[in-house]
Amino acid sequence: MFRVLKLRDVVRVDPAKMDMPLEEVVFEALRKKYEGLKDKTLGIVIAVIDVNVNPMGYIPVGDGAPYHVTEFTVLTYVPIVNEVVEGVVETVGRSGVTVSIGPIEGFVHIQQIADDETTYDIARNVIVCRNTKRFIAQGDRVRARITSVSLGASGRPPRVSMTMRQPYLGKLDWIFKKS
Repeated sequence: MFRVLKLRDVVRVDPAKMDMPLEEVVFEALRKKYEGLKDKTLGIVIAVIDVNVNPMGYIPVGDGAPYHVTEFTVLTYVPIVNEVVEGVVETVGRSGVTVSIGPIEGFVHIQQIADDETTYDIARNVIVCRNTKRFIAQGDRVRARITSVSLGASGRPPRVSMTMRQPYLGKLDWIFKKS
């Protein structure tokens, strides 16, 4: 789920950048600090959108740089357990498929792709349903439900596990042919 949040922070303005416009310096500092941040409360911060800087800063004792109170808006993505998402299959492998869902990828294990028995066809690089002969390949659009989320440490990508073994989930072509 995408969210737009208003945040407040205090930003240190480097004295070497005092000749630049204050909003630009603060915007750059906030982008470096927040974009790409993974937080349990905020989710994954995609972009800093809007910045409102208080021009009256303060200089603490022992530091020659001014600090400014800043309110700003961020765009975040929070994968939520049980959320139904749609995405494009990025990779197909022996153990399952990775699906692009917004700014991150989720993983669907081969046993969670369909109620049918599924196998990996290495020659065609697809996952095939044994009884129905349906298959999933790279580039297919799918609908899945998020079953678990781990944002992980700051250096590692988040882990999102998903399932497509429920009614109205799976490859979109399969869903729309049923209806």
